[in-house]
Amino acid sequence: MNGHDNGGKRVLLWNAASGGLPTNETTFAKVLKEQGYSTGIIGKWHLGVNCNSMDYFCHHPLNHGFDFFYGIPFTLVNECEPSRPGEIAVEYKEKLWFDAQVFFITVLTLIANKKWKLIDITWTVIVIFALSGTLFFMYWFIAFAFQPYWNCLFMRNLEIVEQPMDLKTKSGQIIKEAKAFINRNEDKPFLLFVSFLHIHTPHYTTKEFRGRSKHDLYGDNIEEMDWMIGQILESIDHNNLKNNTLIYFTSDHGAYLEGMEGSPHLKGSNGIYRGGKGMGGLEGGIRVPGILRWPGRLPANTVIDKPTSLMDIFPTVTNLGGGMPPKDRIVDGKDLMPLLEGHVLNSGHEFMFHYCAGHLHAVRWHQTSSETIWKVHYISPKFPEGAGACYGLKLCPCSGEKVIYHVPPLLYNLSSDPSEKNPLPSDSELYSKVLPTIQKAIARHNATLHKVPQQLYGLNNAWKPWLQPCCGTFPFCWCNKENDP
Repeated sequence: MNGHDNGGKRVLLWNAASGGLPTNETTFAKVLKEQGYSTGIIGKWHLGVNCNSMDYFCHHPLNHGFDFFYGIPFTLVNECEPSRPGEIAVEYKEKLWFDAQVFFITVLTLIANKKWKLIDITWTVIVIFALSGTLFFMYWFIAFAFQPYWNCLFMRNLEIVEQPMDLKTKSGQIIKEAKAFINRNEDKPFLLFVSFLHIHTPHYTTKEFRGRSKHDLYGDNIEEMDWMIGQILESIDHNNLKNNTLIYFTSDHGAYLEGMEGSPHLKGSNGIYRGGKGMGGLEGGIRVPGILRWPGRLPANTVIDKPTSLMDIFPTVTNLGGGMPPKDRIVDGKDLMPLLEGHVLNSGHEFMFHYCAGHLHAVRWHQTSSETIWKVHYISPKFPEGAGACYGLKLCPCSGEKVIYHVPPLLYNLSSDPSEKNPLPSDSELYSKVLPTIQKAIARHNATLHKVPQQLYGLNNAWKPWLQPCCGTFPFCWCNKENDP
């Protein structure tokens, strides 16, 4: 998905938005399906649903190479758990409420002045103004008031089976569907992408796992996910697929730090690494574990400490499935198998570019001649004094007054300073040697970029009632087919 969306949001805010994964994009599921694989995705999607109508499904997983989908087309948010405070567009909702009060006071003032003949304005103008404003505010209040119904729904393929979804049953149902998919495809090649609802706010954990961890609800949530992973691995082993199945477990970002403010139950940690989720180039947000298993193909108990990227999943999976990455575009990922199997010493990523929305925040250089990892910061979040996150905000901004533009840029030696505490002096000889190399790499990188249709900007990321997935007759969207005998 095009995350470099200047002026827009960083994610889709609605199931009923028209933005999403463009139909001309090539997914690894699409490539493997062409090679005869059964392809399934279970869990979160969050890459859009519809384009022009509520039954068009242009962004749906089944239109991007997956044969089977069981999950939430959105992502998990606090709005899906009634006991949690909302987290979507909080600042906008506050501004909307203030503007609504100003609007209605203005309407009453106009009516009073007209009645007392203090202003020369027709009733037609007042009525049009009042109706237009009322419709505008009703539109947004309805959109936000029913978010659990609009966004928190579960689908099986193209059918909505729960709206709103019941989080109490999700862990068991996800495992049930994952096992069923593996069982259905035990005798043929398959790709299964399990995108867990854990461990995402609101950190809902079933009662069987509450209190298991000394790290409160956050730790309990991890304990439950660990159990779910074990259930999937057990199914792979039970079907004698262990030796010919690659399993790759990873996370899309580090711990979400802002979400823990004021709550003893939401304590994540990124260890020695600075920053967290949504912070552009800071290590705490982008250094994540990658755990792989493939007995007989990958050596066990091996640690690889080389720069790799989640973008590497695309060429790795595509090549393993017998397909080919598209040749009509630049593919930033690298095939990981030569590195994993020990055929090469490095991943192929000499330079890595770390963006926050459309803004380049940092660049990493793996200098193989000295086995040193350098990192340059051009933009960093501006934390409150003494803090390590943008507390009070949903996420740190990517630009504007609440970031720091580093002039000159900050340069770190991550090999000796992984916590990014001690930048090299900008007047040092080493700084003057390293920075120009990275600047040249940025210039080459910029030359490969081109404009694409913006998916997260303006009306593409607004709630459109005619695109709303609905189990029933809109706006009466409610059903629970999973528990209906």
